[in-house]
Amino acid sequence: MSFNSIAFAFFLPVVFVIYWLIPKKYQWVLLLISSYYFYMSWSAKYVFLILITTGVSFLSGRLLGDARFIKYKKIVLFSSVFVCLGVLFIFKYYNFFISTFCDFMELFSLHLHPVTLNLLLPVGISFYTFQTLSYVIDVYQCRVQPEKNFGKYAAFISFFPQLVAGPVERTENLLPQIKEEHVFQYENAVYGLRQMLWGFFKKIVIADTLAYYVDLVYDDPFSYRGGGNADCSNILLYSDIL
Repeated sequence: MSFNSIAFAFFLPVVFVIYWLIPKKYQWVLLLISSYYFYMSWSAKYVFLILITTGVSFLSGRLLGDARFIKYKKIVLFSSVFVCLGVLFIFKYYNFFISTFCDFMELFSLHLHPVTLNLLLPVGISFYTFQTLSYVIDVYQCRVQPEKNFGKYAAFISFFPQLVAGPVERTENLLPQIKEEHVFQYENAVYGLRQMLWGFFKKIVIADTLAYYVDLVYDDPFSYRGGGNADCSNILLYSDIL
C-alpha cells in the first residue's frame, strides 16, 4: 500500500474517523493496529522483522533503565545495536557485500562462488531499525525514560505515516504524542489536510512526472550527455554506489 494508491485513499479516512470516535484511551491501540496492517499490506511474512527489532530494543530500554553499572549498560547497548543492525545488514547489505568481496578476490585470481540470499528487501527496514537504535541510545544516555508499555512503544516504532519513508523521529518528539489522549480540533484537521494535499501534488504531479525522464537516462546512460563536455557514463558508477 503506497501513499498515492487507491487503497491508501480509503485506508487513511477510515483510520482518521475511527480514531476520533473511539474512547481516547484506546487511540494508541488503533494506531498500533492500523500501522501493522499498513506494514503487512506490503509483505505480511516480514512482520516478524519489525517485531524482533521492536522487542529487542524495548527489552534493552527496560534493562538500561534498571542497570546500575556502566559496564552492564554498555553490554546491553552493544547487544541491542548488534542484533538490530545485524538484521538490517542481512536483509539489505549482505548480497552486495558478499558479491563485492568475491569481485575483489578476483583481482588476486581467487575465484569464489558467492552464496547470496534470495530475500525481498523489507519495506522501511532502515527507518524502523534506526528509530529503535535512536531510542536505545537515548535511554542509555538518560535523555528519555524507558517506556514500560510495549504496545505504545510498538505503535511509536511502527507509526505508519513515517514507517516506510521516514523521517526517523526522536523519541522525545513522537512517543509522547502516541501516549497522549487527543481531542479533535477542526483547525488542526484543516491544516493537516492542506499539508497532505500539497505533498501529494509535489509527489504525483511534479516528482512522478520528472521521474519518467530521469528513468530514461538511468535506463540508457551512455546515450545521454550532461552539460558541456560531461560524460554521463559516470551515472552508472554513482548509481552503484547509492
